[in-house]
Amino acid sequence: QLQFVESGGGLVQAGGSLRLSCTASARMSSTLSVSTMAWYRRSPGGQRELVASISRSGDASQVDSVKGRFSISRDNAKKLVNLQMDNLRDEDTAVYYCNTVPPFRNAWGQGTQVTVST
Repeated sequence: QLQFVESGGGLVQAGGSLRLSCTASARMSSTLSVSTMAWYRRSPGGQRELVASISRSGDASQVDSVKGRFSISRDNAKKLVNLQMDNLRDEDTAVYYCNTVPPFRNAWGQGTQVTVST
């Protein structure tokens, strides 16, 4: 199975924090370790967008809307990619996914729902 697996979402009040984690199926685990990885999200009624990315060596970037609030990190040995989300806002409500950059078309997981209440 070629798939990334996301976890850590939930319901949180505005201003709160969540930490998302991404792992991979056995066949994708090596890919996770060597690829530039990213977190994407799809808001209700919207298209999937890239939120933050991190290279194999750890160089990270975020879109302007989350800069200063979201932080992406990775542990190549543990084959994990995390997204720390602080000071969450209503507009961060979405299903969050991880994948490579550019994304493997057939490796999208189920995602993890993040809902921010006001």
